[in-house]
Amino acid sequence: MCWYCGSPVTENEPLGRSMRCACGKDLRSCRNCRFYLPGARGSCSEPNAGEENDPERGNFCDWFSLNPKFRSQSAGEQKTRAGTGDAAGKAKSAFDSLFK
Repeated sequence: MCWYCGSPVTENEPLGRSMRCACGKDLRSCRNCRFYLPGARGSCSEPNAGEENDPERGNFCDWFSLNPKFRSQSAGEQKTRAGTGDAAGKAKSAFDSLFK
């Protein structure tokens, strides 16, 4: 999902520098990267990465990798998670069924 609006990121990597979310924010930005770490030098935990001027703007960083928590889940993964028998999965299934 986008760091700004929470929309799922469905594009496959590598993400191009010009790719944008529906909200207009750049997808290939430090804020969406798995190495983004506020407070670290340049807000990046990758020691070989160069410093970017604005972590919210698109960049050409060779170390960029989309943070796995921002990747959208496929429908199969969602059904598997919902069918595990846990209370949260059951609640999500019940909620989703309201809109079908």
